[in-house]
Amino acid sequence: MLIEHEFPADGEYVFTVKGMTGYFTRVLGNVSGEELEVSIDGERVYLYDWDSEIGNQEGNGGRTPAISIKAGFHKVGITFIATSDLPDTSINKSFVRTMNSPGSIYGYTFYPHVGQVFIEGPYNGVPATLTPSREKIFECYPQNVSQEGNCARQIISTLVSKAYRRPATDSDIDLMMNFYLVGREEGGSFDYGIEAALQRVLADPEFIYRSEIEPVDIAEGSLYMLSDLELASRLSFFLWSSLPDGELVDLATQGRLHDEDVLQQQVQRMIADPRADAFIVNFTGQWLNVRGMAASEPIVELFPDFDSTLREAFQQEIEMFFGSIIQEDLSVLDLLTADYTFVNERLAKHYGISDVYGSQFRKVQLDDPELAVRHGLLGKGALLTITSEAARTSPVKRGKWFLETFFGVSPPDPPPGVEIDLSQNAGEKPKSLRDRLEAHRTNPSCSSCHMMFEPMGFALENFDAVGKWRTMDAGNPIDATSTITDGTYLDGISSLRDLTIRNGEQFARVMTEKLLTYAVGRGMEIEDMPLVRSIARDAAEENYRFSSLLMGVIQSPAFNMNMKSESIARIER
Repeated sequence: MLIEHEFPADGEYVFTVKGMTGYFTRVLGNVSGEELEVSIDGERVYLYDWDSEIGNQEGNGGRTPAISIKAGFHKVGITFIATSDLPDTSINKSFVRTMNSPGSIYGYTFYPHVGQVFIEGPYNGVPATLTPSREKIFECYPQNVSQEGNCARQIISTLVSKAYRRPATDSDIDLMMNFYLVGREEGGSFDYGIEAALQRVLADPEFIYRSEIEPVDIAEGSLYMLSDLELASRLSFFLWSSLPDGELVDLATQGRLHDEDVLQQQVQRMIADPRADAFIVNFTGQWLNVRGMAASEPIVELFPDFDSTLREAFQQEIEMFFGSIIQEDLSVLDLLTADYTFVNERLAKHYGISDVYGSQFRKVQLDDPELAVRHGLLGKGALLTITSEAARTSPVKRGKWFLETFFGVSPPDPPPGVEIDLSQNAGEKPKSLRDRLEAHRTNPSCSSCHMMFEPMGFALENFDAVGKWRTMDAGNPIDATSTITDGTYLDGISSLRDLTIRNGEQFARVMTEKLLTYAVGRGMEIEDMPLVRSIARDAAEENYRFSSLLMGVIQSPAFNMNMKSESIARIER
């Protein structure tokens, strides 16, 4: 295990390591003589004798002595010491078999496994004197009392500028200096004074809220342009999910950010910045519900190979795939058709991609005809898993997800009291999921809606509940054929992808709507749809390159303008 942990104070910490318990104790850990190293940032701090300190503790684990550790983030390593000096030139073929299968592997019995790691402390803790956060706050430190005032003003000026996302004014600094002086007097040190000022900054509404000041000289209900500083905050929270940096604030202070060329240059700079990874993670999490992977728990008895490593690989694949469209400024339609993806060994094994080894992700071409099912978003394991149930696939859920995600169509919710019973009678011959859904699909009160989206779900039925390709279900060949309401015949993933390509213009509009929703922080209303269509229409001239959609959103009135609200008195009347 490699654990990145934030230690809250300078002090002593104790680590407890437990082995696997219960059933796993009987099938894992029958090799003796193992040693287990505990390291902090790569330096060994303790070495366990597994047999005497952990293996014979009846599941209670082994405790280390107290270890002195400085406050801040540190990497805690828990790893077994290699015990074989035999040269080995073979390729490490991880994931060839599941961990919980008893017996030997490659002729050897199983080695012990770490189950849990506990970190306790701090004991004898003292306030931290050197941490990354303190280094960011204390840009100066007085050598004597006479230097404290000027140093405090310098620190407070920087804190206020960052917290309020604008240059600090003299009145801002004077106000916070009053809190500094009170804290300095009551706490008896420079640090306490800065702490009091920082508390006041963090309690200020200008820090807590991203306020946009309405002009006083325009009528209620009138549109007005955001100030450059307000636009800088909108941009940074849109693309970085964080504060604007110095360059953005400087340009805004100079009143240059509304200049079209300057704005475009800044957007290009921000997208190329590593901080734009936050946009990729948060936008794919919101639009594609990739964050839903955290709650996906396929039943282990049915899908024993599914684990946290695969879950994380699924999510990273989506983020790197979407990021490639952004960084290479490709057409968003490539999200539907791209013949490449990003995998590590774990994910490649799951997809049936050969010659990929190691935990590092790399771009792979999906040229093999058998891998064409992985082209574009439709073949991504994350999306296929979050649209399934824990024990089986769900054509209903997948079909509705497809319509909403790719075409922006939300089918009606089922009537109250409608339940789908997919259980089988005892002794009955196993039926495929399609056969079990047949009675429900033929129910007149259900079929009119289900025929809107179920064919799309059945077209994805060759993917099981964790996105693995299959041709059989309950011993029966999978039937992925259906006909949608407009008469289009679907016979699997390929025909469903063709359907999205033929409706690429609609997909681009949906993508625009999702971008605009994310950018302004509210859902789109019917009044917004002409704007959405106009942005997509303009982007069509550049084949829907991502940058054309992005700049269309940023330069739109919804993003860089606001409307003056009605007065409270008028609303009350």
